Amino acid sequence: MDLDLLLQTYFGTPEPETLDDAEIKAGIERVTMALAIEGDPGRRFALWVLLYALDEAPPAAKVFKDPEQLRAAEEYERTASRLEDDD
Repeated sequence: MDLDLLLQTYFGTPEPETLDDAEIKAGIERVTMALAIEGDPGRRFALWVLLYALDEAPPAAKVFKDPEQLRAAEEYERTASRLEDDD
């Protein structure tokens, strides 16, 4: 999924820095709802990553029941954490 498209779809703009706190909260709620009902594994992962980037992701173990998908999410968390530590 394209990040700009995700931002446009759930936040109404591809430029989240232009949003106020209420608009961001509403967008996060929309992404969270979409994650809860999305059936496609790739789209679920993209939605979860977006929430992770916003520091709003639920634990990977609650989202991904498939062991392969869970491993991918956990690896994403480890990699993102290492990148944050390097900054």
